[in-house]
Formats: sequence, structure tokens, C-alpha cells
Amino acid sequence: MPNVSTRRTPAYLLLMAFLAVSVSAQQAKEAAAQLIIPDGTPIELRLVESVSSNHAHSGDRLDFIVVKDVNLGGYTLCPAGTKARGTITEVKGKRFLGIGAKITLRLDSVELADGESLKVRASKVVKGNSRTKLMAGAMIATGIIFMPAAPVFLLTRGHASTVVKTTEITAQVDGATTVEVAGLSRSTARTSDLAEMMDYLPPRVFSGEGREGDMVNLIFVAQEKQLQDAFRRAGWVQTDKWNPLFVWHLMQHGTGDAHVPMARFYLFGRVQDYSYALPDPQAIVSRRHHLRIWKTDYTENGTPIWVGSATHDVAIEIAKNGRLINHRIDPKVDDERDFIGGDLTQTASVSSQEYVNGVSPVYEAQTASGEAYHSDSRILLLDLQEPASKIAAGPPQSAPVVRATSLPLPVPPVNSAASLTGPR
Repeated sequence: MPNVSTRRTPAYLLLMAFLAVSVSAQQAKEAAAQLIIPDGTPIELRLVESVSSNHAHSGDRLDFIVVKDVNLGGYTLCPAGTKARGTITEVKGKRFLGIGAKITLRLDSVELADGESLKVRASKVVKGNSRTKLMAGAMIATGIIFMPAAPVFLLTRGHASTVVKTTEITAQVDGATTVEVAGLSRSTARTSDLAEMMDYLPPRVFSGEGREGDMVNLIFVAQEKQLQDAFRRAGWVQTDKWNPLFVWHLMQHGTGDAHVPMARFYLFGRVQDYSYALPDPQAIVSRRHHLRIWKTDYTENGTPIWVGSATHDVAIEIAKNGRLINHRIDPKVDDERDFIGGDLTQTASVSSQEYVNGVSPVYEAQTASGEAYHSDSRILLLDLQEPASKIAAGPPQSAPVVRATSLPLPVPPVNSAASLTGPR
């Protein structure tokens, strides 16, 4: 007769093994249903509207958007375009002794793809320009002439502080957290960084006071040295920065100074990285082709992408919006865009070129100083990657770079009134 205990033992072990496998499977399923977001995960954000110390108050809420998909573990946590929230934590107005104003802001949270809120951390301090040196110089000059009047300049105030629209801030996830993957979508690889950039490329640049101005009408794909060499070969000069060297150059060359500085404009919350000019030999200061260039955080197949804003100065006039003098521009800004493309092509610097369309077309607008201009809204993309020796034998072919949009935008008829120029 068979032994009972020898028959029951295998059944007991099988039951235990079954339970262990079931528990493990359940734990694995629960782990797979959740995604851990590590502390410090970066999220790239951009300010939606400009903020000025003249109007802002501590505690005011700020809106940001995510400009690059945040992907983790095969899922998209925050797709580009997602909203984020921030707060102004401190506002100090412009003060005596030439001290500029100050704004301090803080990032608070960002929405996840499933609608939940994720706590983030980041802060930024933006200070208005100081007038302390100007005040000191005025006091010294006045003291030489009439000493009792010198202390009056102690009442000089600095400039207001403005956090310009499109200012970029990288926030970080504040503390590790978990999220249910059920509410997330699977991440998909972008076919092109250029296409991702075009989805959120600002259509216009800004003055230091936050006023919208010239349009963004050029894109360059190039290493930094390739960009510099292309303009050098075409005879363009890099203009001076606003520092004492500029004054020295102006004293040396007077109206023949081709390096006269350009106004500082802002994109992504910072001034241009490069300013190039091609002056008219007959009127170097008053007439010049010129553009400002900013480096972006995007690349195309590992090569940096730059964006530019180009206009053609045609005269010097009394300006609007508080400026004493400024350049008047040719309102047909597309001509300047195309002139730069042709000029660089002639020196065999351009390997390919193509017109692309942004998501926010600009047909008629005004500069930051109030001067009207018009455009067909297309942006000229110039690829400067190929060595000049490889393309010297003939003109570059049409660009192989991925288009930002597949169809051209309709071009409205140009209003003749828009061609009337005023002081810039």
C-alpha cells in the first residue's frame, strides 16, 4: 500500500510554489504599473509673457510652457507645450544711487501627461541695469564746475527690471516621485530636432523692455567656427559690444567706424550671441546690412542650430519709444533675408538652403521702436556644414534638411500703408 505522506508532500510543495509565483507576478505587475521619476530630472521651460518690475508684485503667478518632451522609461511624462506654474517671490523697484530694480521668480509645478501636478524647483533673479557709473561721472563733472550741485545726482535711479517673454529656465523635479503609467503615452523618437525647435520657435525678438520687434527670419546649421568663417569670407564685420572699447573705436574712426554696436535684443531671455554688419562704404554708420544671431539648445545630427534676425538699416532718424536716435530700416525685410542667403552662397559657404515656415506667421508687424515692416513670413534655413572646397565647383543644391512644414503658408497681399516707414 502506498505511503500517504509521500503523496501529500509534492502537492504541498506545488501549492507553495504556485503561491510564490502568484505573489511575484502581482508584485511585478504593480511595479510595471508605476514609474519612478528621479529627483533632479530636468525640465526645460519658457516664460509665456514678459514681467516688469514696474507692474509686478510679490506673489503674482507666472505661466511657463515645456519646450522639449520629458521622456522616461519609454513614456512621455510631460509633452512639449505642457503648462507649468511659477511665482514672483520678490520685487524691488529701481532705487536711488543708480541702483536698478530686481525681480526674483520661482518655479513651482508642472503638469504631467496624466493631469497630475509635479513639484519642481528652480529660481531666477533678473536685475535692471545700474546707472551708478553714470551717476559718479556726472557728479565728478558737475563738481568741477559747481560743487554744491553734485549731490543732486545721488537721486539718480537705475533701470527697471524686465523678465522678457521666451526666457528659458531649466527646472528640476523636486524629490523622487512615482506616477501611474496608465495615464501616460509611449514616447516616440523625433524625426528631427529642427522640427521640434520649429514647433516653439518665437516668431519675433524683444527689446530689453519686453516689446516685440524684428522677426526671426534666418536659421543656420553650423559649428560655431563655420558660422564665423562664413561671415568673415563674405566681408561681414562683428560689431562692438557696448563697452569702453566701442568708445575708443568711435573716437579713432568717427563716422567711418564699421564696428558701431547694435541695440541689444533678446531671445530665449538673453541678448544676441553675435552681431554682424556689412556697412555701405558710402555711409558706413547710417546704412548697413545687419543681423543678430542666437544659439539654440537644439542640434541637427549633432550640429548646433542658430537663429537670426536680419534687417537693412537705410538711414538714421529721431526714434520713437524714448530713444533719441535710431536706424530706420527697409520695411521689405524679406529682401535682407534673401540678400544674406545669396551673399553667403557666393563665397561657397552654404552647402544647402531651404525656406521653412514657423507656427506663428508674421506678415505685418512693427519693430521695437514702432517702425512698420512686412514679410511673406518664410524663414531661410542655411546649412553651413560642408567645407567650402567640396562645393566650390558649383552652386549648392536644394536643401536636404527636413522641412518644418510640408506646405508653404499663404501670402496675403501687402498693404501699401505698411510700406510707410517711420523712425525706428
